[in-house]
Amino acid sequence: MRNKGAIKLVAILLALVCLYQLSFTFVTARIDKKAKEFAQGDPKQELYYKDSLSGEVVYNFLGLKKYTYRDCQEREFNLGLDLKGGMNVTLEVSVVDLIRSLSNNSPDPTFQQALKEAEKQSITSQDDFVTLFGRAFEAADPNARLAAIFNTMQLRDRVTYTSTNEDVLNILREETNIAISNSVKILRVRIDQFGVAQPNFQELGKAGRVLIELPGIKDHDRVRKLLQVAAKLEFWETYENQEVFVFLEDANRRLKEIRSVEVETTATQVAQDTTTVAETQDSTGLISADSTAAAQSLLNELQSDSTVLDETASLAEFNKNYPLFALLRPNANNEQYFSGPMIGYSHFRDTAKVNEILAMPQIKAIFPSDLRFYWTAKSLDSSSETFALLAIKVRSREGKAALDGSAVVNARDDFGGSSNKPEVSLTMSAEGAKTWQRLTKENIGRSIAIVLDGYVRSYPTVQTEISGGRSSISGGGMTNEEAQDLANILNVGKMEAPAKIMQEAIVGPSLGREAIQSGLLSFVIAFLLVLAYMAFYYSKAGWVANVALLANIFFIMGVLASLGAVLTLPGIAGIVLTLGMAVDANVIIFERIREELRASKGIKLAVRDGYKNAMSAIIDGNVTTILTGIILYIFGSGPIRGFATTLVIGIIISLFTAIFITRLIFEAQMNKERKLKFGNRWTIDFLANTEIKFLEKRKIYYIISGILIVISIGSLVTRGLNLGVDFAGGRTFVVRFDEPVNTQDLTRTLTDAFGGEQPQVKTFGPTNQVKVITEYLINEPGEDVGERVDLALYEGCKNLLPAGTTEEVFLDEYRLDSQLVGPTVASDIVRGAIFAVLFALIVIFLYIFIRFSNWSFGIGGIAALAHDTIIVLGLFSLLYSIIPFSLEIDQAFIAAILTIIGYSINDTVIVFDRVREFTGLYRKRDRKDIMNQAVNSTLGRTLNTSGTTLVVLLSIFIFGGPSIRGFVFALLVGVVVGTYSSIFVSTSVVYDIHRWRQKRDSKKLKA
Repeated sequence: MRNKGAIKLVAILLALVCLYQLSFTFVTARIDKKAKEFAQGDPKQELYYKDSLSGEVVYNFLGLKKYTYRDCQEREFNLGLDLKGGMNVTLEVSVVDLIRSLSNNSPDPTFQQALKEAEKQSITSQDDFVTLFGRAFEAADPNARLAAIFNTMQLRDRVTYTSTNEDVLNILREETNIAISNSVKILRVRIDQFGVAQPNFQELGKAGRVLIELPGIKDHDRVRKLLQVAAKLEFWETYENQEVFVFLEDANRRLKEIRSVEVETTATQVAQDTTTVAETQDSTGLISADSTAAAQSLLNELQSDSTVLDETASLAEFNKNYPLFALLRPNANNEQYFSGPMIGYSHFRDTAKVNEILAMPQIKAIFPSDLRFYWTAKSLDSSSETFALLAIKVRSREGKAALDGSAVVNARDDFGGSSNKPEVSLTMSAEGAKTWQRLTKENIGRSIAIVLDGYVRSYPTVQTEISGGRSSISGGGMTNEEAQDLANILNVGKMEAPAKIMQEAIVGPSLGREAIQSGLLSFVIAFLLVLAYMAFYYSKAGWVANVALLANIFFIMGVLASLGAVLTLPGIAGIVLTLGMAVDANVIIFERIREELRASKGIKLAVRDGYKNAMSAIIDGNVTTILTGIILYIFGSGPIRGFATTLVIGIIISLFTAIFITRLIFEAQMNKERKLKFGNRWTIDFLANTEIKFLEKRKIYYIISGILIVISIGSLVTRGLNLGVDFAGGRTFVVRFDEPVNTQDLTRTLTDAFGGEQPQVKTFGPTNQVKVITEYLINEPGEDVGERVDLALYEGCKNLLPAGTTEEVFLDEYRLDSQLVGPTVASDIVRGAIFAVLFALIVIFLYIFIRFSNWSFGIGGIAALAHDTIIVLGLFSLLYSIIPFSLEIDQAFIAAILTIIGYSINDTVIVFDRVREFTGLYRKRDRKDIMNQAVNSTLGRTLNTSGTTLVVLLSIFIFGGPSIRGFVFALLVGVVVGTYSSIFVSTSVVYDIHRWRQKRDSKKLKA
């Protein structure tokens, strides 16, 4: 063996690097244990203990370098969200909002139509949004000019009235690229300041889309707000309620007239009394029960004044006579609220209806042109869901605020006011301080509204002129955490384009602990089974292979730690699968050594020739699997990338340990004249002298495969596939109750809670655990959508929970998992999955064609892979509503398909490699005999590798938990079908192509 010293040096250095990288994990584990002992079950005390050590030196590496606890945390082995619990969010910077802003919110109908059409196309198109917008604008009106829309104050130096549409689109594209880049940087800084240990921030392939993983996070609503807020801060002058109320009364009268005309032109409506008023419907939609209660309260007040409304008036008459006030409670009869800029308040379900009414051209014309309306960011009090509407005064011709966030140089969370409640103190620049002084001087006795992202955060009344550029944001029940987040957001700066959550996954800590336990259990059992099998089948050589497997696991963990990779549950499956596939290289080598020993060679020569002759098969087989792993990494995301990472690293390291580590051990054994054994009396000649005529029966194999393929395609056409939210879009929740659950009853209560939207509810694992799939509010914008969905889920499940269970306890302890996939992301995942599979097939075909210099081998390999893929898909289609575990088609399934492709082609390439070898050795033999001999000679290796892989997968399937059971089931089926196709299909196809080419060539000769 050449370069023995160099190989030993590499192995020793690799071991030292891995030991160094893993040592940080040992240190943090020791501190975590001490923290638990100190806290005695109190999470706050545990956190306090760790925080106290944050800057303390806890590790001195060989006296060379000292590390604090924070340093060790940054370098420790990372666990993914499915093992640790936490939140995974995919955000996309909203280019459509940026374009609206650049146009100064132009109301131009062609512009608005083009934006809507571009948004619709962006779901399925790979083109950037500006390009889609340009096409839609051109299609809407070929003569319209973008320069007329974008010649705003912000762009007037770049966009002139002579600018062409193409010029404007190029400027918009440049502006959006800058805004996206800045927004991504701001998001990264916000995450860094949030204080989460080991956050993962990853920019995805599509411009403006980022993946953020926050392990261990529990306050999910806080994270949603932190990430989605654009931080556009504005200071607005306001109207007084008294100044606006007369216009509101006119608007109410005008709306009543409009409704009366609508009623006259439609069918006669049935009069409704107060007992059925909750079902009263106007042209803006169904009046909610909350609106009805507010309207009834106002009716009672008005009835007390007989000059306003007769005492016998019904609520139906009130809704008819006061259609605006039925939705917007006016701030007109309570002196406590009469002064100030608040003109009324509504239940959150009615705010959109009020906006629609106030935007009607006939209504909008009533109000002054410099009047705008903004809702408060928070409800009036914690017990209600009503939000106040404020009247804002616009002074500038450009419609801009008197002062904006650019004037703020510092923001900090503080406690202020007589109540000593949380607030955010603001310090302004010199120029901003001057503007602020003038603004406060001109508005003494009036309110100034502080608006963040279009919602009023506070509206203090100016008591005196304020100099020095000091201000604060307070009120609205602001918490300490909200004050801290708002201060951080304002300090970092605003995002020109807000970010929207496109995909979200939440894993509860209890599910993470269970995943670790099940993952480790499956890993240990699989590892022990492989070790036992190798020791039994290959005797002493098997123990050498086991040493290599132990080194393999150690090196994989160390390399993953050094790369900062995140270990997920699919990643553990990748490592365990690597164990099964790592055996393959050893099996190939040992089988070749056995062949050399049967040829009466000495042990040293047999070992040398065995390694030499096995090399090409090992390289070819593993390179194809590595290629599929790389493709999976490129097209996958999140946990699937974790699976691909561990798979590729595992295969590379297994090559090193199988080829070099075992060789070093064998060399050392032989130098000491120790006897080497590669089997026992039961296994040494197992499948050694088989002479099965595989090709003679190929028509039978074709018929069997044909029947399976026809059944599979038939099921795919008639039954289809059970698409998961990754592909269909939507929300999923995993909820575990204390007792078994009737899914039909839960479906009914959740349907009511989701406003009539019926979810899918099915048992997931044990009978007390369910998976809920719904599209409730999937396309609804807004920062509070997540909170509303969580509340609805809680309300739907409340009857099945112990009495007194709060929403907070439900979300922490009973909701184990949550996932959101928007339609745009779902479309991208589908596209990526198709590209991944097709690209893998093309790459494998090209590799085989290049390596074997014969396209018939490539066709044979692709035919086997297509055969395997169709049958696995067909089986998932046939069984998804029959077997008791999930068979959803999601990203994990695509990972399984690509792994099957890599595994199957590995088997196939081993056979092809032997065909190529025998063709060179036995040039005068018939091709059929050569191929039969090749399949027979590799049969022991094929069945051994498949057997160990199946044992490993069965271990994961049984002990790995319900979340990856469908994924592992696909791999189990794929290994069985892949082994079948490698033995019976691929060589048969190659042989028939060879015969066809021979017949074609003979016809040409005769001609």
